[in-house]
Amino acid sequence: MRLFLFALMLAVATVTAAETNYVDDNLTITLRTGQGNTYQILRTLSSGAALEILERDDKYARVRTADGTEGWVLTQYLTTTPVARDRLAQAEQRLARFETENQQLKKDLAALRTEKRTVEGEHKQVSGTAEKLQAELERLKTVAARPLELEKQNQEMRQRLQELELNARMLGEENTALRDRANRDWFLAGAGVLFGGMLLGLILPKLRKRQSWSDWR
Repeated sequence: MRLFLFALMLAVATVTAAETNYVDDNLTITLRTGQGNTYQILRTLSSGAALEILERDDKYARVRTADGTEGWVLTQYLTTTPVARDRLAQAEQRLARFETENQQLKKDLAALRTEKRTVEGEHKQVSGTAEKLQAELERLKTVAARPLELEKQNQEMRQRLQELELNARMLGEENTALRDRANRDWFLAGAGVLFGGMLLGLILPKLRKRQSWSDWR
């Protein structure tokens, strides 16, 4: 049981520590069943082929291809970096991707500029509307304050009218009193004249008789 666990751990460690190498540039090498030219050739490997290193020594390495084929190759034909052709292809792919992204960014930038101009126009329109609304608000405040002024003026006029009505009533009562006094004075004057006339009517005949008597004597 312990040997099985040890073997399992060794296998896991071997898989974990596996690295990837590439067939060197401008080469075609053979993948054999063992270490040496006498072993059977499993397949040929073209330049740039990716190989998973399973184990290696100074001369040979046991590798696994991308399709799962395992075999031995000479380590002198392996390199840890992709060959120039593959690096160029990868660079070209990155360049194409960057160019595509650049074109998309240019489109996005143009769309953002258009949106910015639209937003600026809407901002100006909103600002103009806000100014109009502010002016309308001020006008409404003035209109709303006008009834208060009118109410105040009406209250003052009602108070003044009450004062005038009171004065008119007092003047009317005073005129009535004056008319009554004038009528009374006229009545008294007429009564005095009448009484004086009656008195003269009684005295004058007597005075005439006395004068005639005196003249006769």
